[in-house]
Amino acid sequence: MTAQSAIHELKQVRQYCSARAIPAIDYAIQVLQGLAEREKRVEEAKQANPQSPQDPAEAFPDWSVRRAFTSQIIIDRVRERDGVEIDNVKAALDRAVDNGVKTLVVQPTHLMDGLEYTDLVDELAQYTDAFEHIAVGAPLLTSDGDFQAVADAITQATAQYDDGDTAICFMGHGTEAESNRIYGEMQQVLEAAGHDRYYVGTVEAEPTLEDVLAGVKDSGAHRVVLQPLMIVAGDHANNDMAGDEEGSWKRAFQDAGYEVECVLKGLGELEAIQQLFAAHAQAAMDTLES
Repeated sequence: MTAQSAIHELKQVRQYCSARAIPAIDYAIQVLQGLAEREKRVEEAKQANPQSPQDPAEAFPDWSVRRAFTSQIIIDRVRERDGVEIDNVKAALDRAVDNGVKTLVVQPTHLMDGLEYTDLVDELAQYTDAFEHIAVGAPLLTSDGDFQAVADAITQATAQYDDGDTAICFMGHGTEAESNRIYGEMQQVLEAAGHDRYYVGTVEAEPTLEDVLAGVKDSGAHRVVLQPLMIVAGDHANNDMAGDEEGSWKRAFQDAGYEVECVLKGLGELEAIQQLFAAHAQAAMDTLES
């Protein structure tokens, strides 16, 4: 359901609810109107620049582009492995303040508006007085158009495996947050587009590995391709998905009698996904001009 259709439904409900409930409904409509405007801006950005450069610095030549990681574990690992120092979010924000930055746009590379995205937004809220303007881009899967764009990207990237006898299974992380719904929604988008041998599951939530195994069994496929539905193919992809130990997706499918191939490639490596993040960043920038 789009934000615009949700607004329509709430307006219909408002006509029949009690006076006491009206303020809450009006507030929900106001929030959804903001989301609908952001969805509109993302679509406009996609249409205006459908082939945006992959490098953020090239996509936004008039902006100073910097990166920060949310995971201290990864920051430490990169430092030890490559000798490269990468800021965490707080360090990056403090550096921007020290450098006299007045306008700040943050584009998260989160898949959804889950707990980590919320933590980032909360951390940014502590710096509202440090900048004249702050805008935050939407996570990858926000609008209906985003779901369709990601579905198109992953099916095109795996088209060589879709031979009628192979099931293509994507493993997401999963979350306790309400946003875990995105995995089921992605499954629906794939099915609606006729990709009936594509399956989406998660490591830590639903749909489960057992759900995916059941779907593949019903499909009659004899071969399985596993790929992460994550921005980066990290520990979960290497161990929970492609590991040889009992409990991994690879082992579970092999034990069930399937030939298994693992593709250790994160969504962030796909050009179409990079372009979608660039469109979200542009939509956030556009809010500064309104």
